Amino acid sequence: MARISGVDLPRNKHVNIALTYIYGIGNSRSKRLLDTAKVEPMKKVQDLNEDEVNRIRQAIEAEGDVEGDLRKDISMHIKRLIEIGSYRGYRHRRNLPVRGQRTHTNARTRKGPRKGTVANKKKAAAKT
Repeated sequence: MARISGVDLPRNKHVNIALTYIYGIGNSRSKRLLDTAKVEPMKKVQDLNEDEVNRIRQAIEAEGDVEGDLRKDISMHIKRLIEIGSYRGYRHRRNLPVRGQRTHTNARTRKGPRKGTVANKKKAAAKT
């Protein structure tokens, strides 16, 4: 099993798909990395030899941050926005959508499950 950037790549998938299991690598970046490493994209991970795995590793290191470093950078950018008191930082702090989406309806993924209304609590208390 190939292990790159601390991630075990699935053995039975093509290399171009398996690389997307690494945080920070999508389809287009995966294809670009395989071109620079001169590895066949349709080759299965289990069929890669050590030389090809090492070339992929070197291409990833040369191109930029992935996995832990990228996660750390993103969290530091969010902390900076919160500290300077920007509008985007305020939205991050309150766990609300940051990019201008409406919140009157929708935004349930970011806001979490709906809170029960006060009227329902009063009815429940009156029955007991």
